[in-house]
Amino acid sequence: MNSYKILIVDDHMVVREGLKMILETDDRFEIAGEAENGQAALRLIDELSPDVVLLDLNMPVMSGEETLQALKARHSEIPVIILTTYNEDGLMINALALGAKGYLLKDTSRDELFRTIESVIRGSTLLQADILAKVFAAKERSKIAGARDTEPVNLTDKELLILQLVARGFKSKEIAFDMGVTERTIKSHLTNIYSKLGVESRAQAVATAIEQGILHI
Repeated sequence: MNSYKILIVDDHMVVREGLKMILETDDRFEIAGEAENGQAALRLIDELSPDVVLLDLNMPVMSGEETLQALKARHSEIPVIILTTYNEDGLMINALALGAKGYLLKDTSRDELFRTIESVIRGSTLLQADILAKVFAAKERSKIAGARDTEPVNLTDKELLILQLVARGFKSKEIAFDMGVTERTIKSHLTNIYSKLGVESRAQAVATAIEQGILHI
């Protein structure tokens, strides 16, 4: 069985050691390396080509958000999962918009961590229900405050339904089964959604739709 290389990026050694101990309990995961800030992480990503990066947000030298921006500029295809103590709504939205494939809090369970890693390796996006709830709450507050000053993108009713299901963690195959269409049809709709929103992934689509106030759960 092939193992997946994980890069751990966190400025606290005790957190890195704890994550290594957890991940090493499963033969599917291999610790490719560790870094204490984003700058060091970028060097290791070039050197090691990990399958997944577990990234903290608040770090010296280069923060998690700055690291995501650098990876986005490089058009990096390596999936990043944010693993942080910060559950602030704005940080979640920004991280997802910058391309993070998942957002976990550090008190997440071992099983949830493993599920998220497996999901992003498959090319999917997995967000915890409580994270989604907070992000949508932030969107509602933004609407009430009148913060939006641009016109939302027009998605069809079917596209909105598909995006809602994506936001809840459903895979393309599951959505296709529920809607009575082929998986290829769902992927075609997702391509149209990405094009309309100007994004490249499920996570970015969800984050952008939330930010624009057009996605409702």
